Amino acid sequence: MSHMDYAVARSTEQALATNKVIKNTYMLLSATLIFSGVMAMVSLYMAVPLWTYTVSVIGAMLLGMFVLPRTANSSAGLGVVFGITGLMGFGLGAVLTIYLSLPNGPQIVSMALGGTGVIFLGLSGYALSTRRDFSFMGGFVFAGMMVMLLAVVANIFMQIPALHLAIAAGFILLMAAYILFQTSQMIHGGETNYIMATYGLYLAIFNIFISLLQILGALSGDD
Repeated sequence: MSHMDYAVARSTEQALATNKVIKNTYMLLSATLIFSGVMAMVSLYMAVPLWTYTVSVIGAMLLGMFVLPRTANSSAGLGVVFGITGLMGFGLGAVLTIYLSLPNGPQIVSMALGGTGVIFLGLSGYALSTRRDFSFMGGFVFAGMMVMLLAVVANIFMQIPALHLAIAAGFILLMAAYILFQTSQMIHGGETNYIMATYGLYLAIFNIFISLLQILGALSGDD
C-alpha cells in the first residue's frame, strides 16, 4: 500500500469513528432526555418538596465526578449516565411543581422548553454543518464557570434580583459556548467517548432550561 493509499484509508477510518461517536452521542442523549422527562413527571405526580432538587443535583454531580469517569469506557457507564440524568430529572420535577403553580406557569415552562430546544438544535446543527473548530472556547467556558460560581456564592449573601438574572443569562451564554465546544470536540476527534459527550451535553441542556425558567419567571412577574 502506497503512502497516499494509507493516508486515505486512515482518513476514512477516522471519519467513520467520528461519525459513530456523533451518532451514538445523539442517540444516547435523546434516550437520557426522555428518561429524565419521565422521572420529572414521576416527581411532579409525587409532589416532592423543593429540597429534593438540591439533593438530586448533588447526588448526580457526585456520580458524574467520581463514578462516571471510571465506568465511561464500559457498559456500566450507560447505567451510571442514566442514573445521573434520572436523578436530575427527578429533582427537576420539584422545580416544575413551583413554576406550574404560578398563574402563567404552563406558558413559562413551555417557552423555556421550546427555547432550550431551539438553542441546542441551532448551535449543535451549526457546529455540525460548518465543521468549524471551536476548541478555543474551552478556556473561555472554564474561566466563565469560575466567575459564575463566585457570583452564585456572592448572591447567596447579597440576594440581589438583578444579579440573579445576570447569573442565569451568564449560564445560558456559557452553556451555549460549551455546546459549540463539545460538538466541535466530537467532530475533530477531541472527544471519542460518547458517554462522556452525552453527559456534558445533557448538563448544558439542563442548565439552559433552568436558567430560562428563572429569566422567564422573573420577566413575567411570577418568580
